[in-house]
Amino acid sequence: MKGMQKGIGLLVLILLSLASINAFSQKEDLVKKGQQAPAFSFKDEQNHVINSSSFAGKVILINFFATWCPPCRQEMPLLEEFVWKEYQDNPNFKLLAFGRGNNVEEVNKLKFTNQFDFPMFADENKSIYTKFATAVIPRCYIIDKKGVVVYVSSGFEKYEFDKMVLVLNNLLKE
Repeated sequence: MKGMQKGIGLLVLILLSLASINAFSQKEDLVKKGQQAPAFSFKDEQNHVINSSSFAGKVILINFFATWCPPCRQEMPLLEEFVWKEYQDNPNFKLLAFGRGNNVEEVNKLKFTNQFDFPMFADENKSIYTKFATAVIPRCYIIDKKGVVVYVSSGFEKYEFDKMVLVLNNLLKE
């Protein structure tokens, strides 16, 4: 009986911990599911300024990473294989990966070293990231054709990545 009480106590502690982590992580989100995505601009590989409004009418997957982040490095090969290779030629899709706090050289080195083909950009001063969140990477947002955020994730878990790909697949079938 004592062992059972101990087990129940541990379960309660775990559930409370998960609830507080979830509540904390929601405070990190400045943009939540169901909200309009914020406008932003960035420089592309040719140093041209690109405004997010130029992607109106497309499904957009935004990924925030850092070159030093182990969970980001776990997620990136999956982005390459299950998102970029699948949808790179789809005119209704745009993938934007931003190196939070990374400069162009750091982002390009990561891209070259790992042979990633998907678009990666520097967000050195975190000007884009801070429109979406206050903490935690990797972080992904899917924005539908109307500019509404329909999916948000923070951190990396394979099951969550699979869920994100399913959302993306469903949006791009429409």
